[in-house]
Order: sequence, then structure tokens, then C-alpha cells
Amino acid sequence: MGTGVEYGSMDQTAFKIDSAEKRLNELGYKQELRREMTFFKTLAITFSSMAVFIGTPLYGSSLRYAGPASLIWGWVVVTFFTWFVGFAMAEICSSFPTTGSLYFWAAHLAGPKWGPFASWFCARLETIGAVSGIGTMAYSGAQALQMIIFLATGNNKGGGYFASRGVFLCMYMGFTVIWAVLNSFALQVIAFLDIISIWWQVIGGLVVIVMLPLVAPHTQSASFVFTHFETSPEATGISSKPYAVLTEQALLLFFPVSASSQFWDGHIIWLLPFSIKDFNYLYDVNNETAGVLVPAQIIFDAFHGRYHNSTGAVVFLCIIWGSFFFCGLSVTTSAARVVYALSRDNGIPFSPIWRRIHPKYKVPTNAVWLCATISIILGLPILKIDVIFTAIISISTIGWVGGYAVPIFARLVMAEKNFKPGPFYLGRASRPICLVAFLWICYTCSAFLLPTLYPIQWKTFNYAPIAIGISMTLIMLWWAFDARKWFKGPVRNIDLGNGYS
Repeated sequence: MGTGVEYGSMDQTAFKIDSAEKRLNELGYKQELRREMTFFKTLAITFSSMAVFIGTPLYGSSLRYAGPASLIWGWVVVTFFTWFVGFAMAEICSSFPTTGSLYFWAAHLAGPKWGPFASWFCARLETIGAVSGIGTMAYSGAQALQMIIFLATGNNKGGGYFASRGVFLCMYMGFTVIWAVLNSFALQVIAFLDIISIWWQVIGGLVVIVMLPLVAPHTQSASFVFTHFETSPEATGISSKPYAVLTEQALLLFFPVSASSQFWDGHIIWLLPFSIKDFNYLYDVNNETAGVLVPAQIIFDAFHGRYHNSTGAVVFLCIIWGSFFFCGLSVTTSAARVVYALSRDNGIPFSPIWRRIHPKYKVPTNAVWLCATISIILGLPILKIDVIFTAIISISTIGWVGGYAVPIFARLVMAEKNFKPGPFYLGRASRPICLVAFLWICYTCSAFLLPTLYPIQWKTFNYAPIAIGISMTLIMLWWAFDARKWFKGPVRNIDLGNGYS
């Protein structure tokens, strides 16, 4: 992508800027964050924010609600509608190269009357999604590490060490702090790690996808994988088949967050059921993984059945753990820049603090540590609540996809003559695609608020509805009584009279 500025020879008084920076200037922003990334480094950061095994921690829960058939065909449905969201967002983002882009888009697409409110609401959702996304990856990484240690030290039947809730929370906090420390250095450090990440995830993903079916001595039939439907009311408390499918799909909604993860998670979702040795044994608290992480048990059964040891399973879990680690690193980078962008526009309390840029590394260090702190607080219920991961994922997904809904809805209702298309333009297909995308997002957000286990108790309570409800109430009250008087949306920080047009 280049540095953004090219200085000419000594006798030249003018300087050149690349097309992305020029477009940024046209939109009213000067370049403040360092932009020295090559195309491959940018691709690496983007790819790393999409863990190829992102659905692994949810796989067991999803499989148990309605069986493999519902899981596989549910993934097809979810993927299909996710593409509508992707197309709608691609059209919008094609001409807005700004940090904190979602709420910027919402402000411009909603027009001068509704733009400030749309921007305000979207910015809060985007921030909630980005920051809680760090917690999602921290939990996933901690769970993978917990299982690696457990199997490496002897597993549940051999005296293996299983991390307690307190130790698990320390792992969660440790990953969050490590990511914050790494993001406090120059972006080139993150770019270098993400180059390692892209090869780790591609090569590691291929190894898992190719090797697991070859290793597993016991395989299920295609009939079982594609047609077997089975609810587990004794474990989930859900006896209604439609509700079981709905709950399973709600968890699946977190899987295909991008085209890349659709490809990888699709292979994992379709692959693992074939390698199941005993469906009921996967959830037995007396099995080798204590019934905690179903994919780990499937992988263990495959390698132990073939080689009578757990070495291969530990190696595969290390590949999965690495995917979560690199993803969390990139998600922290993204979250910090969302917070920085919002504070740049004076949209959060103490904005001058969070928009400070490190004088040497040119990164929003204060924003990085604010995101890490909030993520750690979000994970504290790990000590008491069993469904904490589902709750964090619910909050993160509602924040992210809810943030998508605001600019998509604004694009849907705005006059076509007011939309300035970028390189990617849907033309007449834009409104139908945006309508389907918006309705799908509404369904997605609603599904994530449902209870996932019955009867509802303290340890099984999905606190996402309360967290989201309180957040939305505070956001609306803040707007009604204060913010509407001063928040006007993204703040221009460049004088367009400087010759850019």
C-alpha cells in the first residue's frame, strides 16, 4: 500500500499522495496512523482476524442441540444469507476508506437529519462488537490451551491436569494482556506476526482437514452425517425440535463471519461428524477430555484409536490454539482502531486520552489498553457462569452485525441519486440485497438473545440480553438527554481548501 507520501527531488515543492490518502482527505480526514503496509501484510492482518477454527469451541454445543444433519444444513442456510450481508457491506465500503468506517458510513448514508443519531447508535454497537471480540478469542485460546495441557499431562483418565476456573481466568487475562503489549509496538510488529499467522492457518488448516479423516479408524456413514437428527432434552432442557434447530443455528451464526472462515469452518463442520467414534461418549464427563471440548475428544479418539497415544491430538490442538492466538492479536488491533476513531470524533468520555497516538510507534496505545481492560472485565463471570462463552459471543455478534444493520438500512431507504458508488456497485440489485441482509441481521440478533440451556439457573443463564439491554438503554438515554446536543457525527479534521478535490 506504500507509505502514503512520496517526496520529490529537492527542487520540487509539491508532494504526491496515493489514491487512498487522497480519498481520505476528500472525506475530511488527515492521515494520522502510520500506513506502511504492503498488500501482502494488509492481507495477512485481515486474514488473521478470521480464525480458521473460529467455530471449534461452539461445535459441541451446536452438534448436541439437533444432531449432525441440522448442523450441516444449518451451516448452508447461514452461509447463504451471510453472503447477502457481505455483498451489501462491500458496496458501501468500496468508497469509504476510513478508520471506524461503520459509523462513518452510517452518518453519510443516513443524511444530515438522521446522520448524527445513526452514527451515534452504530458507533456504540461497533465498539461493543469489537471489544467483546477480544474476549471471544481470549476464551477460545484459553480453552484450547486448557485442553492441550490436560491431554499432554495424562487426560481425564490418566491424572492429567485440568485448569480450574481461576487458572482459566488467568489464561484468559494473560492472552488479553499479551495482545495489548504486542499492539503497543509499531504496526510492523503486528504485520510480521500476521505473516506467520497466514501460513500457520493455511498450512495448519490443510493438515487438519486432510489428516483427520485419514487417521480416524472409526468413521460414520454419510447417512448419519447428512440425515441424523437428534435432540438432547436431558442435557439441554430443550425438547421442542424447532427451538432446538433455532438454538443450534444461533450458535452457527458466529461461524461464517467471512468468506475465508466460511470455507474453513465449512470443511470442519462437514469433516468432524465423519470422525465421530461414539456420539454419546463425546459428552460423557468421564471421557478423556471430561466432556468439555467435543472437537478435542473427536481428535483424541482418532489418534488414540490409531496410534494408542495422544501426541497427534496435542499437535492438532496446538494448531487450533495458534489460530485463536493470532486472531486475537488482530482483533485487538481492529478494536483499538475503532475506539481511536470514535474518540477522534469526540464520541466517548475522555476522548482526548483515548485518541492519543504514540509519538514513536504511531499507534493508539491508550485505546489498546482500554479495550484490553474492558475485555478482562467482560470475562470475570468465568468464575461463576458456565455459559460465559455463549454470552460473550452473543454480545460480540450482536454488536458487530447490529453495527452492520445501521448503514445497510440507511443504504436501503436513501434515494439512489444521493449514493456515490465506488468500484463495487450492485446497481438495481442493491435494494433487494440490502433488504434481505437487514432482515437476516434482525433475525440473527434476536436468535442470540435466546436462552441456550433449560431450566434457567445462575450457572446456565445467558446474561447477553441483560448486558445488551442495559447497554442499549444507556446509549439511548445518553443520546436523548445529552449527546444529541453536541454529537454531530464524524468530525472533519482537515481543511479541504488545501488543494485536494
